[in-house]
Amino acid sequence: MNCADFCARLDEELRTDAYADLDASPNGLQVGPAEREVEHVAFAVDAARATADAAVDADADLLVTHHGYVFGSVERVTGRLYERLRPHYEHEMGLYVSHLPLDGHQELGNAAGLADLLDLTDREPFGEMGPEYIGQRGTAADPFDRDELVSLLDAELDTGDQDVQLLDFGPEVIEDVAIVTGSGVDWLDEAVDAGADLLLTGEGKQQVYHDAREAGINVALAGHYATETFGVAALADLAEEWGLTTTVVSHPTCL
Repeated sequence: MNCADFCARLDEELRTDAYADLDASPNGLQVGPAEREVEHVAFAVDAARATADAAVDADADLLVTHHGYVFGSVERVTGRLYERLRPHYEHEMGLYVSHLPLDGHQELGNAAGLADLLDLTDREPFGEMGPEYIGQRGTAADPFDRDELVSLLDAELDTGDQDVQLLDFGPEVIEDVAIVTGSGVDWLDEAVDAGADLLLTGEGKQQVYHDAREAGINVALAGHYATETFGVAALADLAEEWGLTTTVVSHPTCL
């Protein structure tokens, strides 16, 4: 498949243009020529030297990641950035990035994958960012005991050596769950307003402890990387449906 055609199909599925003014990440094809043939695509959460090298070892023509090399603008391609880009130049391997669009996709996205894991029903978009959403909210098919939910996340997510952290300031029985993966504690007030029993995200900030305690809501911090493996895995499945060979590169950060 032509790289430009593949990227265009991803852009359409992920509604990349809808997030163009909302995201610091330049989503879409971030590195490499569009006019080349793509047969083998690697997928990873992070664009980094380690994942690029793994994609090269797999003989991939393109690497698709959730986090790219660029957030904002680039003034110089030197030092660490130059070394990160080296495998792409030397092996003519492109890089396609989908940050907020992949968070917000209600079927293929990261939050949707976590909602699938928890078997949530009555789902709806959550996590407003301008006119778009970057998360999902739903109701547990069978209400969770708070500690059982954390045990499930510990067992199923690639958290490395880290345990899922729970700020247990809400009800012991969890029915309504709001999800914003990665760094999502800024949406705590939205979760409270929506009546959620628990906000599930990746990493926390100091103030969320007091905010959650005073608001009476549970917060589960399951790891930035661990909560954002679902989207790229779903895109790999989609690429296989389109007839491409795929490799999913696992490189957990334990963060």
